[in-house]
Amino acid sequence: MNVRVAPSSPSTASVGPAVVVSNLTRAYGQRIVIGKLNLRIERGEFVALLGESGCGKTTLLRTLAGLDPIQGGRITAPRRPAVVFQEHRLLPWDNLWRNVSLGLHLPDARKRAAEALAEVGLGDRLDDWPRNLSGGQAQRVALARALVQEPELLLLDEPFAALDALTRIRMHALVRELVANHRPGVLLVTHDVDEAIGLADRILVMRGGAIAFEHLGSDAASISRAELLTELGVTFKPVN
Repeated sequence: MNVRVAPSSPSTASVGPAVVVSNLTRAYGQRIVIGKLNLRIERGEFVALLGESGCGKTTLLRTLAGLDPIQGGRITAPRRPAVVFQEHRLLPWDNLWRNVSLGLHLPDARKRAAEALAEVGLGDRLDDWPRNLSGGQAQRVALARALVQEPELLLLDEPFAALDALTRIRMHALVRELVANHRPGVLLVTHDVDEAIGLADRILVMRGGAIAFEHLGSDAASISRAELLTELGVTFKPVN
């Protein structure tokens, strides 16, 4: 594995790992999609995972979420992670606070949902319905639903890919704030190089079911866009 180490600064993750993956193997029939992969994400650490389509990154995320089985290795996590997908997956027959509190079997579920919706700027929409939301607002609700569980690991599967450019920028700022406040470990699967550089503390590139490149250090912005694109197999011809 090719590892590039960037100048480091004091780590913000000091309370132990959100997840540890040891020698993970996942296959579809005879085709190995993930082969003996190792990964550790600390609480409070934001990790972005890049790679070409079919390299295994979404399979890894689904496996960490418990949605796909494994054929070998081990995943160690304190408790079940929360997931935000590209589609918000809100239940159209439930209002917003019930969507946010889905699976939260506590007597103060509405209060917690209200606090989570307020964090994402929708505190006045508790009794509204998903059909009345824009795409960006729906993804805000999806984030609130994930974070109301106070997860130690947050999995983001290209949650901003379908949003327009300005909404995506606003969502990036919101995610930074929410992660700083709640301090889960985060794994973001994305095709967007700029998104990875702008959000992550650590950037990984996956090829052929393995981590082929890792940019270490707390300042992901210290790697250039061109360097990452090269790792992803994008080459540029010199302009005459």
